[in-house]
Amino acid sequence: MPNIVVVGAQWGDEGKGKIIDLLAQNADAVIRYQGGNNAGHTVVFDGKKHILHLVPSGILHPGTTCLIGNGVVIDPVSLLLEIEALEASGVQVRGNLKISELAHVTLPYHCALDQAYEAKRGKLKIETTHRGIGPTYKDKFGRTGIRMADIIEPDGFKSRLEQNLEEINFMFEKYFSLPPLQIKDTIVKYASLGQRLSEYVDDTAEIVNSMLDDGRMVLFEGAQGTFLDIDFGTYPFVTASHTLAGGASTGTGVGPTRLEKVLGIVKAYTTRVGAGPLPTELQAGGEDLRIRGKEYGATTGRPRRCGWFDAVIVRRAKMLNGFESMALTKLDVLSGIEKLYICVAYKINHEIVKAIPAALRKTDKLETIYEILPGWKEDISGIRKYQDLPDNTKRYIERIEELVGVKTSLISLGEARDQTIHMDDL
Repeated sequence: MPNIVVVGAQWGDEGKGKIIDLLAQNADAVIRYQGGNNAGHTVVFDGKKHILHLVPSGILHPGTTCLIGNGVVIDPVSLLLEIEALEASGVQVRGNLKISELAHVTLPYHCALDQAYEAKRGKLKIETTHRGIGPTYKDKFGRTGIRMADIIEPDGFKSRLEQNLEEINFMFEKYFSLPPLQIKDTIVKYASLGQRLSEYVDDTAEIVNSMLDDGRMVLFEGAQGTFLDIDFGTYPFVTASHTLAGGASTGTGVGPTRLEKVLGIVKAYTTRVGAGPLPTELQAGGEDLRIRGKEYGATTGRPRRCGWFDAVIVRRAKMLNGFESMALTKLDVLSGIEKLYICVAYKINHEIVKAIPAALRKTDKLETIYEILPGWKEDISGIRKYQDLPDNTKRYIERIEELVGVKTSLISLGEARDQTIHMDDL
């Protein structure tokens, strides 16, 4: 298998965890390249559900090295809880997980700032996960961040935190009317957490490039989805990192010429958590689709907004990421729906537009144009061969392929690994 970047083609929650876990059976390593513990990748193995926030989705395979790249922001408390939960369930983490020494650290004040900013925005809030992701990236690009290399060195951590304290406490006290940070408690607690994580911290860029030099197969795991990208998403209702396939290079230290293939993960309908445009959103019927698909956030538990399949955004995701094949997920959820709608175009003032407008105020004038396809009644969750799918199911898949301009490599018909149709070799 080639080295593959796995990227979500919508607004996240496309089922990347299952697909990464599936592909990791043949991979030597999985490296996560952006995001933080705001991600929630669900993997089901032997009937047991694992929800992964920071640990890469290949961790259930004992022979697969899992790496957290420099583009990820790490909450040490969350990561240690995740490691402990995995090991308690019999998953071998120690020896199989490495963390970039360059990855930035989410500290308690980042989470407090995240909540305070959201409260300050009022009706204009972005509806973040309150996990401190945005403020951590803000510090990173403001060159005041604290990295894993700092936190595992108590003296270095104390020095960096003291440098930041004046500005942090000014914001807390003067702008948000919050109590100041008690630096002593933070130093003691996080220095201890740093020591516990020190055995995992390494030069992951060197590790992954050495593996590629040896001809080994690596998966690059993205979090969230294309339209939550800080540049190309529905700004400002986006995450704070580059979710596109291009982020795999900067988020791991691997040159772009070494990324051989991009696989787009595409849900058979459309969902979104939080605020922001969702052109195909169902008002009536959205709750039915939410219940059918169990569409609740793996990280926050928040209900996802649901809508029909949007070929316009997936076609644009193909362009932005350069993916050459799709994994189509949650197709089984659509069984029993009499008519299936596919958005094939947008209009504003009677003119066709190719994307959601960058100026989001224009989305109020956005019209969606649909094709209607007949649905199917059969339960398809147990089918393992494409030819055995109902004719209407195949028509739905083929029409999506035509509209997006990409063939399907995998079809997921449930949470378990074996609930998958393999269309061709990746």
